[in-house]
Amino acid sequence: MNPNEKHGALTNLYLIGFMGTGKSTSGKLSAEKIGLRFIDSDEEIERENGLSISKIFETQGEERFRTLEKNFIDTGHPSKGYLISCGGGLPIQEGMIEKLKSKGVVFCLWASPETILYRTSADTSRPLLQSDHPLSKIKKLLQEREKKYLLADRIILTDEKGEQEVAEEIAGHYLESFG
Repeated sequence: MNPNEKHGALTNLYLIGFMGTGKSTSGKLSAEKIGLRFIDSDEEIERENGLSISKIFETQGEERFRTLEKNFIDTGHPSKGYLISCGGGLPIQEGMIEKLKSKGVVFCLWASPETILYRTSADTSRPLLQSDHPLSKIKKLLQEREKKYLLADRIILTDEKGEQEVAEEIAGHYLESFG
């Protein structure tokens, strides 16, 4: 039986964390295991605006993109029954962690800077990593964001874990609380 049929609409689950920690790949798998529908905030913003994230950064700036993220959390998705993979910078904005927690449960996926670099090195669509020294950039951004990320309801370490293992851990922790 689908958990949504058994329990009614389930509490939304928000996955936060730095790029390359597995929010999208493990998020899709865990949503399926839990019985939640999956939304990637970046993909929704791209679809709504008809532009890639990197194009939004390039033509409209990071501040505009952060406004689009805030709008997505405020009004761009259903209030129950979803797992939302949030862009890495989304929870950093003032008041966003609190807003996410008021709308559901928040899990942070965490990985070391070296793991993040390994996982993202071939992806040229990530505007914040277009740098001559991406590892230094990752370390700097992680340090800036760590305080907000650690406010999540649960931290899940993803270093040296496959996406299926991370998905099972996400689903397990969620179902312990809401299943």
